[in-house]
Amino acid sequence: MNELALSYPAAFVIGLLGSTHCLGMCGGISASLSMNLPVGRGFRRRQLTMLLAFNGGRIASYVLIATIIAWLSISATGALSGLGPWLRTLAGLLLILMGLSMAQWWYGIRHIERIGGPVWRRLQPLTGKLLPVRNPLQALFLGSLWGWLPCGLVYSTLGWAALQPTLPAAAGTMFFFGLGTLPSMLGTGLAATWIQTLRTNRWFRQIAGAAMIGFGLWTIPWIAVV
Repeated sequence: MNELALSYPAAFVIGLLGSTHCLGMCGGISASLSMNLPVGRGFRRRQLTMLLAFNGGRIASYVLIATIIAWLSISATGALSGLGPWLRTLAGLLLILMGLSMAQWWYGIRHIERIGGPVWRRLQPLTGKLLPVRNPLQALFLGSLWGWLPCGLVYSTLGWAALQPTLPAAAGTMFFFGLGTLPSMLGTGLAATWIQTLRTNRWFRQIAGAAMIGFGLWTIPWIAVV
């Protein structure tokens, strides 16, 4: 099986394992989408529609960012032969840093998250104009902005998506990553307390972090060939 064939399911698993990290970044805004909905008949349907719209916008922004990053990566690799293995190494190191953070062993990934700060400072005021969210279209636009929130998990996966040989493959990688985060994000909005329990469970975080580190080591070419 080739590397590309592995990338989509692996991206989904990374999103699934790392989605407890998303709760701290996006869980609050996701849960707040239900606050302005009238309680009564059809409440769950309206709530699910709002959550799907918000997360659809969030995932769409991941796909857009991945396409831009992959275009830059493919252009750089084409112009500079031999750059590919170094980009793979960088992507692998980002995944390892994210795994260390998820397992609560070391939080160095927070320094990487600061890279996106300038962009987020420009977009954040726009999110305030969409609050409170009253309809699915607002939720969609809010999610598309929220996807740019600086996040080590997203950056780690973006580094991996940038290694894909084509733009559609890079976009697909982030799409499947986003799908992996959906169960946790939908569960938060639907008040699934067991997901919050997972987030604080020491053993789950360490197992998920170790798995993320494994993905990182698998990505680094000099280690993967051993």
